[in-house]
Amino acid sequence: MLTVLGAYSWINIRFLLEGAWVTILVSVCSIILSYIFGVILGIIRYVEIKYLSAIIGFVIDIIRNLPLILIIFFTYFGLPNIGFKPDPIWASVIAMAVFESAMVAEIVRAGIVSIPVGQMEGARSTGMSYWQALRYIILPQAIKNMIPAIVSQFISLVKDTSLATIIVLPDLMNHAQIIYGQNTNYTIPMFLALAVMYFIVCYSLSLLSQYLDHRLGTAKKSGEVEEVVQGAER
Repeated sequence: MLTVLGAYSWINIRFLLEGAWVTILVSVCSIILSYIFGVILGIIRYVEIKYLSAIIGFVIDIIRNLPLILIIFFTYFGLPNIGFKPDPIWASVIAMAVFESAMVAEIVRAGIVSIPVGQMEGARSTGMSYWQALRYIILPQAIKNMIPAIVSQFISLVKDTSLATIIVLPDLMNHAQIIYGQNTNYTIPMFLALAVMYFIVCYSLSLLSQYLDHRLGTAKKSGEVEEVVQGAER
């Protein structure tokens, strides 16, 4: 009992929270960057721009089939050879953003493909250009379908930040290792603390996914009701 209480002393908890802050920082930056680039790359793959889409598709397939830890190693140890030496935090952000962008791009492409072809044809028949139809008709529907898969991917990203401990990223996992490295009796208590903290972050993302899915679903139903009302008025 004393061992558990000692492991959860304020000094250790504060040290873990400092690591948790780095984990959240890396995760948030990686999520934002990977979402932006993933959507752009996914759209490019879908519209099949001559040569460009094929090249991007080839690169995405390569990245998706590489282990994330290899990309982290390359970012931290390889980039300095070309004159760019990021610290562990930014090396982790770059590596994870590159890896997750490839994953998100495939989710986006699949989400757009899942929308019936008739949606595009109907939008074009009203006088919209291809890009207008894609932006205003196809993407809003596709994004709603993508939310569960994208959030699931981002939850994996949060957990994968622990891999960056290998380049001494001062994250939650790294700080826990330092604590139980000083006292092996703290090993199990630290694992329990890690489990709780990762669960809180990941479960929060799951709740956000459910909230967004509910809000978008409600908005969609409201839009359908409005269309029916407008049709009745005509």
